[in-house]
Amino acid sequence: MREWNTGVHYPSLASICAQRVTEGERGFLMSTLACGCYLGMLVVGVAGSLMLDLASIIVQILSPIKHTVWAYICFECTGPVFSFDSLWISNSCVSESQPAASRTHWLNLLIEPCVWAMVIAHLCFSSTYYTLMSWLPTFFKETFPHAKDWVFNMIPWFVAMPSSLFGGCISDHLIKHGFGIAAVRKMMQFFAMGVASVFIFFLCKMSNFIQAVACVSVAVGLSAFNNSGVSTDVHDLAPSCAEVLFGVMNTCAAFSGGLCTCISGYMIEITGSWVTVFSLLALVNVIGVAIFIVLSDAKRVDQLNEPQII
Repeated sequence: MREWNTGVHYPSLASICAQRVTEGERGFLMSTLACGCYLGMLVVGVAGSLMLDLASIIVQILSPIKHTVWAYICFECTGPVFSFDSLWISNSCVSESQPAASRTHWLNLLIEPCVWAMVIAHLCFSSTYYTLMSWLPTFFKETFPHAKDWVFNMIPWFVAMPSSLFGGCISDHLIKHGFGIAAVRKMMQFFAMGVASVFIFFLCKMSNFIQAVACVSVAVGLSAFNNSGVSTDVHDLAPSCAEVLFGVMNTCAAFSGGLCTCISGYMIEITGSWVTVFSLLALVNVIGVAIFIVLSDAKRVDQLNEPQII
């Protein structure tokens, strides 16, 4: 049987982490992996800001070139992710041998309140996070027109990396010393959404550029605790299908994030006030974390045999 190398991204990483890593080490692993995203945002934010200062056409030209080169490198290094033959065989085997088991398995997941609490919290967090990142450049340009772009495009992501690692270390440390997994996940998510919402709300109240940058940096830094909260909770609840569950809810989060971004833009156009937008983001975060704290759990709900931990 020929083995295909799979693309290393969040769904596949969720599967590896859920089945190969113990509960007391998952938070730090996911937090470390997330630092790659923050590093990418940091590099792109600084480089893009500097390029825009020189000529905006450079960014428009380099962006498709960069994507093309990266896609070529990934294809040459990893090969095809799947073939249609293997996909057909896999689907056939599942449908013929275990159709009832698959249906029962997903039905059991969908009737669990803790699963819906995780999904809702992920949707709320992603919606506010994407919206904040989309509108922050406009907010700083309108509020502080003479400020340098690279400052507010660099500092928040620079803060997010050590904050993510710190959150992962703290969560794993608490679990290894006897704290309940569910309680640790709730605590990390409370800081990622609840406490961060306070700084998001007060962001529009800042009249000083340095204070505004500090405020958004704290908010982004605290949001990095999500990597050892909801993002890791999917491994605790359903390790046998963590990649599928995470992929589905992350896809839904992309749609909700786009919708929330459009709604925020409409609110800015109608009201002309950033207070309304940031208040909405804070409210969505508070609702999401409240549902997660009340209904979430860390017990297995996939009802499958525990995979061997290596």
